[in-house]
Amino acid sequence: MAGVVVSGAQVSYISQDCEEIPEFLGRKYGHMAKRLDLSFNLLRSLEGLKTFSYLEELILDNNLLGNDLLLPRLPHLHTLTLNKNQISFQRNTCKMSNEIRKPFDHLAEVVPSLQYLSLLGNMACPNELVCKDKDEDDYQRYRYFVLHKLTNLKFLDTRKVTRREREEALVRGAFMKVVKPKDAKASSDAASTSPEMHYTPLPSGSRDLTNHRGILGKCRYIYYGKHSEGNRFIRDDQL
Repeated sequence: MAGVVVSGAQVSYISQDCEEIPEFLGRKYGHMAKRLDLSFNLLRSLEGLKTFSYLEELILDNNLLGNDLLLPRLPHLHTLTLNKNQISFQRNTCKMSNEIRKPFDHLAEVVPSLQYLSLLGNMACPNELVCKDKDEDDYQRYRYFVLHKLTNLKFLDTRKVTRREREEALVRGAFMKVVKPKDAKASSDAASTSPEMHYTPLPSGSRDLTNHRGILGKCRYIYYGKHSEGNRFIRDDQL
């Protein structure tokens, strides 16, 4: 089939501008694929994954997937990359508490073996080099929250999960939606306005993440690669 690259149990269908997973992919390769790369498409739905029941790695970078992300149950999947999609959490909405949990609760249910996850380039993943008002503390808070939901993760956004992070996530992860106050006065003003003002979704950026030229910096979790270069999780023996 045109556009399909197959190597052993690895199937790639990259840069085909498809809005949904073609039916022929599942029919022809679903029974044998252990690694599926669908990067650089226009996917909004993953309905066509139902036949890929043996997947161990799924690459979905540079698509249009959002908070309504739905995967079929993939019991063997250990690696999932969703870099540069449209997963974001809106502030100051009544649906906040549900919206912030939905993608991660869903992943915990349908991919119980997940160990490697990357969400770089999504608004839900605070990133100081693509959003000026975010810093390392914002990113660390996001990590605690995700690790609270996905307790089996070994790597998040190419950074290894430490024992201390896991312990902190267990104790504080559920409360990481609470925004840190910029200063005491701001905190006091927010409290006097409404007690719910402390509870907002994970920090979201304002810059268009799909329109940049790349930036150099000291953060190790930035993803600007193409052709799924950002999918390489760094291990100790590679440093």
